[in-house]
Amino acid sequence: MVIDGIDVPEDGSEPVDRIGELLQRVARGDQTAFARVYDLLSPRVFGLILRVLVDRSQSEEVLQEVFLEVWQSAGKFAPNRGQGRSWVLTIAHRRAVDRVRSSQASTDRDVRAGFRDLDVAHDGVAEQVELRIEGEKVTAALTSLPEAQREALTLAYFGGYSQSEIAALVGAPLGTIKTRMRDGLSRLRAEMGVTA
Repeated sequence: MVIDGIDVPEDGSEPVDRIGELLQRVARGDQTAFARVYDLLSPRVFGLILRVLVDRSQSEEVLQEVFLEVWQSAGKFAPNRGQGRSWVLTIAHRRAVDRVRSSQASTDRDVRAGFRDLDVAHDGVAEQVELRIEGEKVTAALTSLPEAQREALTLAYFGGYSQSEIAALVGAPLGTIKTRMRDGLSRLRAEMGVTA
């Protein structure tokens, strides 16, 4: 009997993780195995993403990103650390949460920019000076960070790389990159006196 890509023998012996086996084939470039993983998991992955994002069109975009990441990083799947289905669903959840955070950050930036633009008089020189001073503060704060945190933040915010791309560039696990960025941003906020 097969349940969610796991072959559960009726004789009580150890279950076989079919998704995990397929992911190992995907890591070797097997497109047929990838299509099978997609067919087996895409409805469940989409449902998970949709519950997090609510927006159907964004959920469809994230679904594509998830399976692109599965294709590109199937070699990182470790069968001894969990089931293939769980590995894919973890990627999906992380991507969905990242999209929520990104959308919220974008909305917050737009609101701040809108409030700044509501000022009665527009003084271009003062704005340029303010931006330059702020830039100098950020640069100074960045130099106070440990090298690993500074590198991750610089690649993300000045290089435009995603967390997954940064992980590949520096040869570190994705979780490590996320931790470096989170800790680095916290230290930057503290250095610059920003609350919340």
